[in-house]
Amino acid sequence: MNIKDYIVQNFKNDTEETIKNAIEESVKEYNEDSLPGLGIFFMLVWENSDDNEKNTILEKIKSNLK
Repeated sequence: MNIKDYIVQNFKNDTEETIKNAIEESVKEYNEDSLPGLGIFFMLVWENSDDNEKNTILEKIKSNLK
């Protein structure tokens, strides 16, 4: 099983609150072990976003690269 499949299987039945907590905990703790999972979440969002949403994401990323 690859990491994408593992992350999807691990979270697919969780609530939005559980997913939010996992993201916030990973960001708060800056746990490098969880960075691949956050990358998978980002990939899923990116793959399922239209051009306007992608532009918004890019603008947010760019504005935070200081």
